[in-house]
Amino acid sequence: MLIGQIRNQVDAVWNAFWTGGVANPVSVIEQISYLLFIRRLDEIHTNVERKANVSGKPLENPIFTTAQNELRWSVFKNKDPQTMFELVRDKVFPFIKTINGEESAFAKHMRDAIFMVPKPGLLAQVIDMLDQIPMQDRDTKGDLYEYLLSKLQQSGVNGQFRTPRHIIKMMVEMIKPVLNADDPHKSDFICDPASGTCGFLMAAEEYVREHYKNALLKNTGSTHFHKKMFTGFDFDTSMLRIGAMNMMLHGIEHPRVEYRDSLSDAGENNISEAYTVVLANPPFKGSVAFDELSPDLLHALGKTVKKVGGKGKAPSEKTELLFLALILRLLKTGGRAAVIVPDGVLFGSTQSHQAIRKKLVEEQHLQAVISMPSGVFKPYAGVSTAVLLFTKTNSGGTDNVWFYDMQADGFSLDDKRTSLTLEGEPVQHQNNNIPDILVRWNNLIAEKDRTRTDQSFMVPKADIVKEDYDLSINRYKQVVYENVQYDPPKEIIARIKKLQKEMEQGLMELEAML
Repeated sequence: MLIGQIRNQVDAVWNAFWTGGVANPVSVIEQISYLLFIRRLDEIHTNVERKANVSGKPLENPIFTTAQNELRWSVFKNKDPQTMFELVRDKVFPFIKTINGEESAFAKHMRDAIFMVPKPGLLAQVIDMLDQIPMQDRDTKGDLYEYLLSKLQQSGVNGQFRTPRHIIKMMVEMIKPVLNADDPHKSDFICDPASGTCGFLMAAEEYVREHYKNALLKNTGSTHFHKKMFTGFDFDTSMLRIGAMNMMLHGIEHPRVEYRDSLSDAGENNISEAYTVVLANPPFKGSVAFDELSPDLLHALGKTVKKVGGKGKAPSEKTELLFLALILRLLKTGGRAAVIVPDGVLFGSTQSHQAIRKKLVEEQHLQAVISMPSGVFKPYAGVSTAVLLFTKTNSGGTDNVWFYDMQADGFSLDDKRTSLTLEGEPVQHQNNNIPDILVRWNNLIAEKDRTRTDQSFMVPKADIVKEDYDLSINRYKQVVYENVQYDPPKEIIARIKKLQKEMEQGLMELEAML
């Protein structure tokens, strides 16, 4: 978590851009990302130089050649504003756009990137501010970037809202990504088909880096980690650039963040059986016309595949349902997923709603439904949501589904979303159910003894089938009503009269004093 001083420094940089004429929050984040990335490249090159000096060997994979020395942050930051401005605009910025080669995925995202700092004075001011922010620690870099992205959430531009980081972390810890240095085929291939700023991929990266330090030291493990393990798709080019920057600033050398309309019928989009883990919070709103969709997604929703021609309006399907069908297609057999869905997916009565729920229960292994409070995505959306956890088997396997009624996530459920725990203090479960969720998820055997009046419980598949595959927790949770005894009305009236007399006596005494 960023300390107050660093937050203030970031806020100052943000305000400098704002007052300097760059007002679009997405543009501000992009420009700051470019500059942070330029600074990071110089830090990496400096480490390579130090390693070479200690070992006495030539530089290994240097970022800058001797002729490119002027492009380094540590060199140009000390130049006068006009010289610095021209150098960054005309040489440094074009250089970072092709850092991994002109045909790399990163270069493709950066192709349309624009250097938008309008004047030398603003660039000099911002570079001086960013240079004073301590970023030696990798976690600090990640937290700083997350704070920047929270600015985007606060601004609410173009509907781009991030999933709360603590919810993402909970989902990743429940999935438990795996990195096997001895056999990369036993490692996970992780995908987010609606990646946005790559928050899910970054949380997965942090989990792997924390739990598989030894595997990362081995060449095969490191190669898989940096080049193959994490993949993100999105059709928003600004989000792709920010996501790629996010991954590279977190330490992923070759981010696989690709432009792709995941739901379309384009041949290049029909990826199947490619990933062992999917983590996602797909778009909740909107629908897609049938004639734009991949036929297999429609088939998964129990729809007859027909292309609508002429001028008539094509039927459409909800994006949240289509993404569930897509995730099942993306996963390899045995692959697992943690997906956020709006509550309507759990109990909707349309043919498509029922078809996708039946597919999860009957053909796959549905493991858990975690109902989240409606305030989780405030102030921008008050919709109630849930997390679905399932494994793709194509042969069934659902026996008992674990339901958890999350009532608190550590933050107030109003528009302010204020933290309910003090920094440095232990988390209290009454304010945050997430620690309890993780403990119980890791010991599901004990959950079989809990009753449906508890906050979490198991529901047999047979009961779900009887309810037409309804997955809403309220369908199965039993509410215990407290039997309250009230005094007879005459006694209540007598007490009210007594209170009235006491009030009258008090008024009389007060009046006498006057």
